Amino acid sequence: MTKSIFFSFLFSVLFFNIYAQQSELSVEKIMQDPKWMGTYPSNIKWDQQSSAIYFNYNKDADPADSLYRIQLKNTKNIEKVSWTEEKNTNFVRGTYNNSRTKKIVSKENTLIVFDLKSGKETMLLQLPENIRNPHFLANEDWIAFEVDNNAYIYSQKTGVLKKLTQIESGNKPKVREQKSSDKATFLKEENLKLLSVVKEREDHKEISKKIREARQDKKAYTFYAEDRQIFNIQVSPDAKFVTFTLYDRGKSDNTIVPNYIDASSYTKDLNTRSKVGDDETKVDLAIYNIEKDTVYTIMTNALPGIKDLPDYVKDYPDKEWEEKEREVVSSQTYFSDNGQHAIVNIRSKDNKDRWIAKLDLNTGALTTLDRQRDEAWIAGPGIGWSMSGGTMGWLPDNKHIYFQSEATGYSHLYLLDVTNGQKKALTSGNYEVFDPFLSNDKKYWYLTTSQVGPGERHFYKMPLMGGKMEQLTAMTGNNEVTLSPDEKHMAIRHSYSNKPWELYYKKTSSKATAIPLTSGQSEAFKAYKWRDPQLVTFKAEDGANVPARLYLPEASVKNNAAVIFVHGAGYLQNVHKWWSSYFREYMFHNLLADLGYTVIDIDYRGSAGYGRDWRTGIYRHMGGKDLSDQVDGAKYLIENHGIDKNNIGIYGGSYGGFITLMALFTEAETFKSGAALRSVTDWAHYNHGYTSNILNEPFQDPIAYERSSPIYFAEGLEGHLLIAHGMVDVNVHFQDVVRLSQRLIELGKDNWEMAIYPAEDHGFVEPSSWTDEYKRILKLFNATLLNK
Repeated sequence: MTKSIFFSFLFSVLFFNIYAQQSELSVEKIMQDPKWMGTYPSNIKWDQQSSAIYFNYNKDADPADSLYRIQLKNTKNIEKVSWTEEKNTNFVRGTYNNSRTKKIVSKENTLIVFDLKSGKETMLLQLPENIRNPHFLANEDWIAFEVDNNAYIYSQKTGVLKKLTQIESGNKPKVREQKSSDKATFLKEENLKLLSVVKEREDHKEISKKIREARQDKKAYTFYAEDRQIFNIQVSPDAKFVTFTLYDRGKSDNTIVPNYIDASSYTKDLNTRSKVGDDETKVDLAIYNIEKDTVYTIMTNALPGIKDLPDYVKDYPDKEWEEKEREVVSSQTYFSDNGQHAIVNIRSKDNKDRWIAKLDLNTGALTTLDRQRDEAWIAGPGIGWSMSGGTMGWLPDNKHIYFQSEATGYSHLYLLDVTNGQKKALTSGNYEVFDPFLSNDKKYWYLTTSQVGPGERHFYKMPLMGGKMEQLTAMTGNNEVTLSPDEKHMAIRHSYSNKPWELYYKKTSSKATAIPLTSGQSEAFKAYKWRDPQLVTFKAEDGANVPARLYLPEASVKNNAAVIFVHGAGYLQNVHKWWSSYFREYMFHNLLADLGYTVIDIDYRGSAGYGRDWRTGIYRHMGGKDLSDQVDGAKYLIENHGIDKNNIGIYGGSYGGFITLMALFTEAETFKSGAALRSVTDWAHYNHGYTSNILNEPFQDPIAYERSSPIYFAEGLEGHLLIAHGMVDVNVHFQDVVRLSQRLIELGKDNWEMAIYPAEDHGFVEPSSWTDEYKRILKLFNATLLNK
């Protein structure tokens, strides 16, 4: 009996045994439009008066979420906000002056200042174009802002508007010299010789022209951006300098993704991203010197280690490696409030270095204040990426900067005195810091950390120069805090493992009690007793403690089969005590457990939430420790939960789909079947920003790509494989699985099948697609893992 015939026969025999154990859940139920679950708050914000909390919600069962409001004077009333009210509400946004008595806001083409004591709103200026990034200068009468890629300043007292820069897109116009032909020159000279009156008039015209030119002021300097885009325009507090980012996209060969079901009935091509290694972008930070009326770029050639080669070059002894200055990407400029100092966050494009440097605005020279080197890649919470500086800024003393660094292996908050280079860690320990910001009076920090444990998030208050942190939230799970403008109250979006997000509020004190404001679960959703997964750890083959979430069936229905779920994104955390972004998968795991399966969900190497070493454990070998963690998870289930070693399946999407392929191709003795959803099959075909971090570039480090790409190991397939992919996936292109399918065909493999979804991108949208996909996954596991 061939494998394919046996597979069909096994499925038909077992189909009738599947539902011997029934569940209140079904694939159709859990994969329907998520509205069936209820409505949950998002996008939390306060009004400027700290009197009301606004959030997106769907209390009235509308086609989409709307803006709702809860006023603190009557917290039991959730009221929908009309469009007119929404447009006129003063939400917390804009930029404050140092004393926080005024706030400047731009609403499209209008500049508005709010007096926070009186509540008065004053319209200062209206322009034909949109006004962006308004902020007060050191002399707070003046407000700086950006319009159409140029910097302006405006005086509140006098109403004077000044344009500081003259930046134009495109190239400088070429001046055409008018050249007369020999014939025209001869005729003109001949005419001037013969006719004295004509010559006198011509001479007079030349004299008048020279006088006019002498009287004219020198024409203002114009900077032409050419083919580059302008970002991050920043005006120094003294208005003497303007810095901005010049971004050149370069020319890359983008991949075409066909849309076969376009409304026109014609196949339409979607022009999507290029592939890894095809990065021709260039980023420069430019300084517009107002007094000198000129532009120059910062000088990065003196950065320490700018010519350092990465360690992996030792694996290529026959290749000549040129020592040269590496390309870098700079963040925006961060000015001290008094305008005396400026800093920038600079990253090497090979991902190995992050420098924080002091910038000499008069010359563009840099003085390095901090260098973080990682032979894998620089990342982590608050570190910043590309043109983003991450967590960075100045303390009110105008000499200390703050930033986050993984210097200890975990991302923590640091201070550095730019006058003497002394650095101080404000937080420390085996946990991470998220989104720190200064209090209104700039005497304290507010920050979120995982100090209680990697599976929880809490909000804290800490003295400015460090010290004991006061934990302001107490509910187990994740506490996303939005502080009121007066800092007296916290709006908390909270969730737990089996309880979706709800809104709470409490006074900003560790002693206060959080008061629930919403209860959005539908009756249908509440009718089922959703499991609270166990958080466990198991030993990996290298001795590491691997975190996981465990879903156990009742002993009476346990079938001794197991399913391992692999989360996507690689750098993502799913083993925690809050409501998962993988809520469909969470519900599916409840269904599987009802049917007798044991399910484990692992935060494998590469996952977020566990520091630098865990994050970089997959460097140069995806499908290495991240896969062996799945294998060790299977061993844990066999040894501790009575799982039959011959009945273990695996599935996941995106990165999880990639791991599933590697599992079936290289660990056939462990995994009997698997479902690879929207999976990367060849990392040389994925995008640059993600892949070059982990595997470097394919033409520089081909070893890393070959040992990390499933397509090179397809001959190892022995178990049963389901491949599912959206045809208009602009992230992981459909081409990935087309190439793999051809490889499987050429290898003569017949124990696999593919489901394609013509209407779906990387993240599925249609409930019908979700339902079809997960019905296939359930059928696969029922047919292959339930040996009777």
